[in-house]
Amino acid sequence: MAVASEVRDIPIADPGPLGLAGFALTTFILSMSNAQLVPATVGALFVPLALFYGGIAQMLAGMWEFRKNNTFGAAAFTSYGAFWLALATMIILESLKIISFGTSGNEAVGLFLIAFTIFTLYMWIGTFKLNNALLAVFSFLVVTFVLLDLSEFGVISSVPGGIFGLITALCAWYASAAGIINPIFGRTVLPTGPRK
Repeated sequence: MAVASEVRDIPIADPGPLGLAGFALTTFILSMSNAQLVPATVGALFVPLALFYGGIAQMLAGMWEFRKNNTFGAAAFTSYGAFWLALATMIILESLKIISFGTSGNEAVGLFLIAFTIFTLYMWIGTFKLNNALLAVFSFLVVTFVLLDLSEFGVISSVPGGIFGLITALCAWYASAAGIINPIFGRTVLPTGPRK
């Protein structure tokens, strides 16, 4: 029992910057495609990123957030890591003709995105008590998801969702950078604006 207690007391590095960076980069690549700023063939780069950096690395960050007793970080990174893994898997399985959504492909992806919009909405509410950097990430992410929902159901093009996705990615990179740079310098270089 004493050994288990000692292990729990060993501090670990903050997994947040890794999770945010994995989310930011994968979101950036997909959003470049959604905003139609790169050809669709270049946008396909997001699939391996979704599997490894946005997916596996972000899920690992989520597991370490559990170790740090951070329920918000654990739920966020694990869920969005699973989001990227699921999205990439859907694309791979469909391209291999293992599954087919047929003419309902957009609606299937739309339903998937609506479910994550609901999750993102209550996570956004949680950021009201965290810091301004995370509030910005989740505020833009909620808008991104809503716009992409509308896009999948043919109401608007993917461009607005792509643009807001790029803003979301930049906000996530900023929050990640703050989590790395501020502790290294021992002072606030990149303010995140605590809200507590």
